Amino acid sequence: MQNGNGSSLHNDESNLLNGGESSSGGINGVSRSGKPPKRIRRRLGSVLHQTSHHHHAPNVPVPSIESHNYEPDESEVWRSHTHSVNRSNRGQWWTTGKKRSVKRWAVTLVVGIIQGSIAYFCNMLTRSLSKIKWDHVYEALQDERTGDATTGKGYFLFLFYQTLFVSIASLMVYIEPVSAGSGIPEVKCFLNGIAIPRIVRLKTLFCKVFGVTFSVAAGLPVGKEGPMVHSGAVVASSVSQGKTSVFGYDTSFTKIEDFRNDREKRDFVACGAAAGVCSAFSAPIGGVLFALEEGASYWSTKLTWRVFFCSMMTLLTLYTWKNLDSWWGQASTEKLFSFGEFTSFDSGAVNFSIWELFLFVIIGCLGGLIGAVFNASNEQITIWRMKHVNKSQLRRFLEVLCISFLVTTVSFVMPMVWGRCTELPVDVEDWSEQEKELVEALVPFKCEKGKEYNEVASLIFTDADDAIKQLFHFREAGEDDISTFSSAALFLFFLPYISLATIVYGIAVPSGLFVPSLLSGAAFGRLCGHLLHKLDHTHGTFADSGSYALMGAAAVLGGMARMTISLTVILLEATGDMQYVLPLMLTLMAARFTGNVFNEGLYDIHIHLKRIPFMDQDVPEIAEHHEIVANQVMSADVKCIRPVERVGVLHDLLSQHGHSNFPIVDEHGTLYGTAGRNMLCTLLKHRAFKREEGEGKKGKGGGEPEMGPRRVGPLMSWKDMESVYPRYPTVADCVLEPSDRSCFVDLRPYANTAAYTINETASIQRTYRLFRTLGLRHLCVCNHNNQVVGIITRKDLLPEALLESLLRVRRTGPNLGEEIERRGGPMNIDQGTRL
Repeated sequence: MQNGNGSSLHNDESNLLNGGESSSGGINGVSRSGKPPKRIRRRLGSVLHQTSHHHHAPNVPVPSIESHNYEPDESEVWRSHTHSVNRSNRGQWWTTGKKRSVKRWAVTLVVGIIQGSIAYFCNMLTRSLSKIKWDHVYEALQDERTGDATTGKGYFLFLFYQTLFVSIASLMVYIEPVSAGSGIPEVKCFLNGIAIPRIVRLKTLFCKVFGVTFSVAAGLPVGKEGPMVHSGAVVASSVSQGKTSVFGYDTSFTKIEDFRNDREKRDFVACGAAAGVCSAFSAPIGGVLFALEEGASYWSTKLTWRVFFCSMMTLLTLYTWKNLDSWWGQASTEKLFSFGEFTSFDSGAVNFSIWELFLFVIIGCLGGLIGAVFNASNEQITIWRMKHVNKSQLRRFLEVLCISFLVTTVSFVMPMVWGRCTELPVDVEDWSEQEKELVEALVPFKCEKGKEYNEVASLIFTDADDAIKQLFHFREAGEDDISTFSSAALFLFFLPYISLATIVYGIAVPSGLFVPSLLSGAAFGRLCGHLLHKLDHTHGTFADSGSYALMGAAAVLGGMARMTISLTVILLEATGDMQYVLPLMLTLMAARFTGNVFNEGLYDIHIHLKRIPFMDQDVPEIAEHHEIVANQVMSADVKCIRPVERVGVLHDLLSQHGHSNFPIVDEHGTLYGTAGRNMLCTLLKHRAFKREEGEGKKGKGGGEPEMGPRRVGPLMSWKDMESVYPRYPTVADCVLEPSDRSCFVDLRPYANTAAYTINETASIQRTYRLFRTLGLRHLCVCNHNNQVVGIITRKDLLPEALLESLLRVRRTGPNLGEEIERRGGPMNIDQGTRL
C-alpha cells in the first residue's frame, strides 16, 4: 500500500537543505517565498544524513514483494479445526503435538544430511575441474619453457578453461536469475519476513550449486560459502514443505500440514542457513551463531536446539563422506575444511606477546578501512551495473565474459611481471609434514620445476584454500626462518586481487565473498608481519607472519561483512587453536567499529540497493529523534468490506486493487476483523457463496444484505483453504458467471476476528516494535471508537517512508490533533464497496 502522497521527496529534500522553497508549501507556517528556519534545516539535514545510505540506490522501481504472515488468522474455521484436533487428543498418549515434534526433528535431520552431501559433492567436483585445468595449464607452461610449445599456448589454454567454466556458471543464472550472487542477502531478507519470489525453489538450488561449482573452478575471485548458505536454505524449505513444482511431487497435505505455513518454513530455513555455514567451514557452532547473528530476525530457545542439531548432522554427514575410504575407522580432520594446523613454536606459550594485541587492533582498524573501501567501491559498481547492464540477459552474459577475460589476463600477467624465480627451501628436515606439503604445492609457472617457484603464481595458480594455508603456515619469526613470500610479491598479489574481487561481486554468476576476503586479508596481514620483521631485522621480536596473516584475514572479512561473534567462532573452528581467541575478538571488533564509521556491511548495502523493505532490529534513528505517530505514517487508502458482501463487489475489489488485506467493518465503520486476499480468492474460486441474500431478506437500502445473528455456515474448512499453500489462487483463477455477481458471501466464519490493531496516537517506536517483534504483515490503525482509519505495512515503517511523513508534516504544519482529524476520519463503508 502507498501513502497516496504524490509529492517529490528528493526535490523537497534538495530544496529544503539548500534553503529554497518546498514544492508542496511552507513549513510550520513559513511562506513559499521564504526560507525555512535554520533550526528546521539543521534537523532535516541530520535526518537526511542518518538515512543517506538509502539515497544512493539507482532510480529503479520498488519490487513487488509480499511479506510473510507469521501469525495465523484466528477465524471460526481455524478455531473449529484446532478444537477438533484437541478433542481427538483427549485420552491419547501419542498426541498430535508429539507427532509434530517427532516430524520436526526428523525433517531437521534430513536437511542436515542432504546439505552435507551437497557440499561434499560440490567441493569434490570443484577440485576435480580445477585439477584438470591446472594440470593442462602447468604442462603447457613447462612446454613453453623447454621450447616444446609456442609462446602463448599456456595463456590461451588458460583462457579457454576460464571462459568455458564461467560460461556454464552464467548459463545457470540465465536459467534462474535469482541464483546469482552469494544468496546471503536474500536469505537474510527471507528470514526477516520478506517473500522474495523463487528464492527457495529447487530450480534455484540446482542452478546455485552447479553455478558456483563452475565459477570457483573458473578461477574467479569468488568462494562457495555464501552459495552454501543459500543452498541450505532451499533444502530446508523444500524438505519441510514436502512438495516441489519442478518435479511435480507433492505429499499428502495431511502428512505435513503442520509445516505448511510461513512460521514453520522460516524456522526450517534458519536451520538450513546454519547447515550451509557448517558445510562450508566445518564449523557447526559458527553456523548456529551465524544464523543467530546475521540471519534470523526471529529466534527462540527451541529453535537454537534445532539449529544446533541440524549443524551437527551436517558435520556428521561430512565426516561420513570424507572418511568413507577408511570405512569409518579413525577420522581424519585434514579431510575437512580447515586453515591447517596452527602450533605453538615455544612449548606452553602462545605465538604472540601481550603487547602485540595492540598491533592486532591496528590491523583490525586497517582491515575495517579496507572493507569500507571495498563496500563503497562495489556499491558504486553495482549502481552502474543496475543502470546499464542488468536490463538485459545478453548484456549480463557479455559482462561475465569480459570480466572473465580481464581476470584471466591479469592473473596470467602478474606472475610474468614478477618474473623472478625463487629457489625452493632445501633444509626442511625440521619442518612439519604440513609445511613440506605446502612446499610441494608451490607453483613453478615458467621456472624450473622441482627447484624453483614463482611467488606470485603460487598464490594465483592454485586453489584459494591452498593459497590461504600457504600464507598462514610458512614460518617467518626470526633470522633462521625463510621468507617464502617477499613483501613485493605479497603487495603485487594483494592489490590486483582485491580490486578484481570488488568488480566480480555482483556479476551474473553464483559467487561468495568469504574466501576472497580471507585470501586478500591473509596477504595483507602477512605483508604487515613481514614488514615488522624487517624493522626488527628478523630478531624474532614479533610473532610469526602466519599469525599476522590470520589477523589480516579476519580483519578484511570482518570489515566487509561486519560480523563479529559468529566470525570469531568460525575462524576458531577452522584453525582449531584456542590461543587466537582474544586476538581474533579484538581484531574483529576493531574492524567492525572502523567500518561502521564509513558505511554498512556489504550484504546490507545490497539489500538497500535492491530496495527490499528490510526491517532492522532497532527502530530507525529518525523515529528516535522526531515525534511521529501511527496516524502520520499509515496508509489512508484503505478498502473496507462488509461481513456479508456481494460476490461482484469482492471480485471488482480484488481486480482493481492489489492490496493483500482488507478490513471488515460494520455499518458504523467499527472493525469486525480482516480478510486476506488469499482467503477471498480461495472462496471465490471454490464458489463458496450463496444465492440467498444473507438471512433471506433485503436490507433497507434495497438489495444490500443485512447483518444479523444468524449466519450461513462455513462452506469451506480450514484444511481446504490452506491445502494449496503457498500457491493460492489469484483473482484471474476466479471465473464467475454473470448471475454469480449478485450472490452473497458470508465472511464471518473466515474473518480474522483477532487481528492486531494499534491506536492512531501510538508512537512510531511502539508501532515499529509491535510490527517487527510479532512478524506482522499488516497492522490496522483504529481511533478511540475502534473505527478503522488506516493500515500499516512494513514499507510504511522504513526510514525513507518515515522521512517522507516527517517532511509532509513539516510542509503542512498542523499540530498533532489537526493532523489526526484531517487524516484519521473513520473509513466509510461506501469507500470500499462503491468502486
